[in-house]
Amino acid sequence: MKSFERKIAVITGGGTGMGRELAIALSGEGCHVAMCDISEQNMQETLSLCQSGATGDIRITTHLCDVSSEEQVLAFKDATLLAHETDHVNLLFNNAGIAGGGSFIVDKREDWERTFDICWFGVYYCSRAFVPLLVASDDAYLINTSSINGFWAAIGPGVAHTSYCAAKFAVKGFTEALITDLSVNAPHVKAAVVMPGHIGTSIVINSSKARGRNSAMEMTTEEVAVSRALMLKRGLPVGNLSDDHIREAMQQRALDFRDKAPTSAKQAANVILDGVRAEKWRILIGDDAYAIDERVRATPEDAYSEGFFDTLIQDGIFNAINGEEPDQKH
Repeated sequence: MKSFERKIAVITGGGTGMGRELAIALSGEGCHVAMCDISEQNMQETLSLCQSGATGDIRITTHLCDVSSEEQVLAFKDATLLAHETDHVNLLFNNAGIAGGGSFIVDKREDWERTFDICWFGVYYCSRAFVPLLVASDDAYLINTSSINGFWAAIGPGVAHTSYCAAKFAVKGFTEALITDLSVNAPHVKAAVVMPGHIGTSIVINSSKARGRNSAMEMTTEEVAVSRALMLKRGLPVGNLSDDHIREAMQQRALDFRDKAPTSAKQAANVILDGVRAEKWRILIGDDAYAIDERVRATPEDAYSEGFFDTLIQDGIFNAINGEEPDQKH
């Protein structure tokens, strides 16, 4: 697929981050876009940005949809077909995701499953709904967003991250298995798995909203205690800080994750679209993704050892998450 002009793209999580940037870039190339998100306000902002840069007479539609609900996904599909007056689509970007539910042992089951349901079942339900429409086209691509946590189940020493990692491993395995399935049963449809490192998105902020709170400032006392314990484990001197100071620190961390990332959401979207044009099935995004991928492949038995984490910290790969510039490019 060398050109996106006059194609129809479906994008989940189109309200912010990579989803928004994909919508802007595609509409700028004359591609019709159907996006969904759980925030109507965010989607309207994306819609306005798309319309200001759109090329040609294209159609851009927004749909409220929680991708963890198959009923809502099917309604999104039906609304897309009706709004775009079509019986097929050409591109499906399963992009929506949240974080949370890090510990299988101590975190609440509902938090763990909320993350897993969006990050995995969102991909599954949307694929069930829209892949037949990809097959119905004459030229199509399925693009599933996994993560570096789809091949490395960690985010730092001593920090549990099980739900997100389990979901992203599932997305990676599902997509890779589909490559053969599609080649046998629908060879005109390609598939790609996207594995970003730290990208400047609002995933941390959006994760709070997906759990019913507007920001980290609304964290419960129990949630503050968990955050304080994690910060202490990382060596941060927060033992004497008030709960509100912890909330403020977590809110700033969410903003820094978005605003001080080594790779912007726009850059990530461009990498993804370049990968589709080049018919890649494996799309890494960011120097950190390449560096960690290389090291995990080289020494898989050491991937969760303290020494492995130490070398990543020494090379600055974790610095951007703390609001600093990376020390080294890979």
